[in-house]
Amino acid sequence: MLAVLRLCLLPAVRLYLLGLRVLLSQLCGRPVRLSGGRDEQEGLRAIRRICEEYTEAKVEFMKLDLASLQSVHQFVTNFKDRNLQLNILVNNAGVMLVPEGCTEDGFERHFGINYLGHFLLTWLLLDILKDSGKCGRVSRVVNVSSAAHRIGEIQLSDLNSRQHYSAHAAYCQSKLAQLLFSSHLHQELQNPGSPLTSCAVDPGMVDTALYRHLWTPIFWAQGAVARLLFRTPAEGATTVLHAALSPDLEGECGGGYWASGQRQITIPPTLDPQLQLDLWKTSLQLLGLQ
Repeated sequence: MLAVLRLCLLPAVRLYLLGLRVLLSQLCGRPVRLSGGRDEQEGLRAIRRICEEYTEAKVEFMKLDLASLQSVHQFVTNFKDRNLQLNILVNNAGVMLVPEGCTEDGFERHFGINYLGHFLLTWLLLDILKDSGKCGRVSRVVNVSSAAHRIGEIQLSDLNSRQHYSAHAAYCQSKLAQLLFSSHLHQELQNPGSPLTSCAVDPGMVDTALYRHLWTPIFWAQGAVARLLFRTPAEGATTVLHAALSPDLEGECGGGYWASGQRQITIPPTLDPQLQLDLWKTSLQLLGLQ
């Protein structure tokens, strides 16, 4: 009984303490800023400049459910049928602390949605990303991770958290897996003149619905604190856009883990080449890709 409580309670305590530390660090740091968008007129001028330079620019929506491997395959098929270039892939979808359950394909939901769905999506789009990178600017894969990876543990023998389920531990594991995947992918791509790079980015604590599954007392407290101290969705998106667009990550300078517009030192396991490779091979096997 005590062992079960430790396995379930300890990850939660560690995650909430980490969240407090991240919030304090976030409040003391300087927000990332991109040029433009400070006021309405400047924003309108930016739109006019884009339309003048790219007269046929347009935005479209294509459905993708990362909880379904079939949906990922269908999305990629539909995208490839459009014969479009792909210069930037942002793996941004995510769930946090959801109740125990499985995806359509039987994977634990944090692992399946936050990590495995993104792994498959990226794998299936690699050829387009590489070809698009050859046409000019190097393409990028941006994996949106979290500081929660710092307290995550990869259990290769139990990636679906079957033995002892903790939503907090499962979430942290999925974010660590994202970082390991991002690092290994970047290393796989590194050769002279590589048309593609991969990096991970932490958008910080952002006031979104991601936190709706927090323990009830903490959820109510978080709601009040978030409006005052968390980043807005626009500010959180800016950190991701920096990783996707900044010259600081171009070519050989790419890769790594970024937060608040700066490359961050992360925990040793994320730099373990054997762990990266083991997770990579296991993921390919789970997805039937080899």
